[in-house]
Amino acid sequence: MNCFDNGTVTCQGKRAEKVREALGLDDAGSHEANRDGRMSSRKVFVVYGHDLDARTQLEAMLRRWGLEPLIMDQLASEGATVIEKLEKYASDDVSFAVVLATPDDEGYPKGKPNEARPRARQNVVLELGMLLSKLGRERVAILLRHQTAIERPSDIHGLVYIPFEDSVEDARIQLAKEFAKRGINIGVESL
Repeated sequence: MNCFDNGTVTCQGKRAEKVREALGLDDAGSHEANRDGRMSSRKVFVVYGHDLDARTQLEAMLRRWGLEPLIMDQLASEGATVIEKLEKYASDDVSFAVVLATPDDEGYPKGKPNEARPRARQNVVLELGMLLSKLGRERVAILLRHQTAIERPSDIHGLVYIPFEDSVEDARIQLAKEFAKRGINIGVESL
């Protein structure tokens, strides 16, 4: 077994298949070691609302970095509800989640339409909460479009938001740093 500084792990020898299986490595080598020595998947769960351009940009960037984005509408439903589908695909094999909080809806306190503010869709907020619970805060990044205007969910103040304006690419350096903290090497040349 060879472990490289970039986190890649390779197995050789007569029993390489059994070693890969025991370590949770697939044949494509899509796992690498975290700093604490545990194996990390290259799968990244993506949550989004109605901003399909931002979702497409994020998906392209993640693929360029050699990661495997899991996007709900591209995954088999098998008759499951959205919540069941999220629970199934956001399994322990997912190393990270990226939530796109984009100003797709508008909300205001009851009877105060003059206080209307843009906000993320309710499904995005629900899925964010589920992923925070399932993966932990350190494994969830929130990309926030138009951070000065958009309303943030009140119960999750204190989380780190990565701002972007027109393009998800604006957030690539900060997002790459979040992946690096979790031992997911994307390579500087990809930035």
